[in-house]
Amino acid sequence: MIACAALLAWLYLVFLHGKFWRSGPELKPALPAQLPAVDIVVPARDEAATIGPVIASLLAQDYPGTFRVILVDDGSTDGTAALAGQHDRLTILSGAEKPPGWSGKLWALSQGIAASSAPVLLLTDADIVHDPKHLCALVARLVRPRVDAVSEMVHLNCESLAERALIPAFVYFFQMLYPFENVNNPLSPTAAAAGGTILLRREALARLGGIAAIKSALIDDVALATALKRSGPIFLGHSGLAKSIRPYPGFADIFAMVSRTAFTQLRYSAWILAATILGLTLVWLVPPYEILFGHGLKCLLGLAAFTLAATSYMPTLARYGRPKPWALALPLVALFYMAATLASAVKYWRGTGARWKNRAYGRAP
Repeated sequence: MIACAALLAWLYLVFLHGKFWRSGPELKPALPAQLPAVDIVVPARDEAATIGPVIASLLAQDYPGTFRVILVDDGSTDGTAALAGQHDRLTILSGAEKPPGWSGKLWALSQGIAASSAPVLLLTDADIVHDPKHLCALVARLVRPRVDAVSEMVHLNCESLAERALIPAFVYFFQMLYPFENVNNPLSPTAAAAGGTILLRREALARLGGIAAIKSALIDDVALATALKRSGPIFLGHSGLAKSIRPYPGFADIFAMVSRTAFTQLRYSAWILAATILGLTLVWLVPPYEILFGHGLKCLLGLAAFTLAATSYMPTLARYGRPKPWALALPLVALFYMAATLASAVKYWRGTGARWKNRAYGRAP
């Protein structure tokens, strides 16, 4: 029965779950039908290692309309603002101290948005470099067909052994959790965005009460997309025109990144955590177990389920230039992410919770 349930789960995921495995759509270079003014807001806290090339790539955008870059230096201690350089289109703000109840990134964004005036805003991270054609491609998708927000999963760094083993799976699991086809369907309640690149209309942000409406959200991109989709369509895709240059050199670095907010994603619920672990065990661990230790029909059911799982991973592996045999490691990769999720819950229960850039967001012990 368990082996059969695992196969049924994979039949549902592959054929009825928004075609999450397709690793698309991807925005191509395009010239917008309209050229609204755009303000690009970049929150940055201790980003000396990346801020120079990031700001340079934004200032070099080949966009025929009016645009400017607003960098919000959120209390950096490493000279981030000085390394951003100077330009007529660049405004550097020194961020005020974060008030209680705000996440650091959203407080920085709120200050940048308050200093902006353009009808279209691009919210982007301080570790994303952009192709000169990127802003044009984003605006083109915003205006035709019309949506309130365009977000992209940028190409993540995939150089170290840890990144090659785990980052494609991170993207794949994100697609599984939020099928892009469902996000882009106005009739589906599924909403998500990828925080590295979010282009949105100021009027849409105003409808939800501004960025303050989600001020405490730690998974701010999904929270923003969920709020925006209540009143208008949104778009989520992959980007071939933007790349994260933030490195994760070791397995411990990726573990820390995932465990920072994994339990937040589960709404701090022990019941949801238990259901998630059981579901992941059924989907990822039962099939290889039955292949190795099952007999007869159980082995065949496990083989069929694992074949569906491995095949669904191929498009994401291809996007990141990884060989197909990496799909065989999916059960081990799933174990890694399960462990990071459990660690996230343990940290929360101990009162430490999420921590980023020397800011703690855990509950009181």
